Amino acid sequence: MMATIMIFILWLGFGGSHLVLSSTPVRGLLVERFGEDRFRRIYSILALAFFIPLVWVYFANKHAGPWLWGTPRGTWLIWIVSLGMVASIVLLVAGVAHPSPANMSPGEPITTGVYRITRHPRFMAFAIFGLLHLIVNGAATDIVFFGGFVAFALIGGWHQDQRKLASGDARYRDFHLATPFLPFSGSATLHGIKELSRTVLAIGVGLTLVLRFFHRSWF
Repeated sequence: MMATIMIFILWLGFGGSHLVLSSTPVRGLLVERFGEDRFRRIYSILALAFFIPLVWVYFANKHAGPWLWGTPRGTWLIWIVSLGMVASIVLLVAGVAHPSPANMSPGEPITTGVYRITRHPRFMAFAIFGLLHLIVNGAATDIVFFGGFVAFALIGGWHQDQRKLASGDARYRDFHLATPFLPFSGSATLHGIKELSRTVLAIGVGLTLVLRFFHRSWF
């Protein structure tokens, strides 16, 4: 039980520090005081200060606590998880290749490619990752750890939207109206998939195969 509580507290610290530091008043104050580069270093150091012990505590207590559910392992489940992980990693790679206009280092508010799928590809990559692992890991520590990825992604994406809309950025407002929040929920999803570059797809599929092959030995 203590491990589950610790994981929950560390998620609160990680997510809470992200939300507070990226909020307009706090970020503006810190940037004015320390400068943009130093602020980003502070932001990164604080994130690592929570995330490293979060991962350490979880891996020291995997599958601990009561099991709330168990999913039979079969061929259908392997396919669901494998295809879902391809989608997750492709979204992550696409989001890195074409940064969101809501990022701290914003990209252009384009509404093609991955942004026809979701306007928060990196956040939604982590949400899908968390959901897929929740299907097959039903112990208390697993649920809090992987559920944290889902909660952080959804709340983080929502917070980015609110921050950018509150700034009065007309280009972001148009981008917000033209793009879906949840992945694969928009009417132009198939069009967006077709527009993904072959490089992004190749890297995403390649990384998924590497993770799948080494999953047991690494994790």
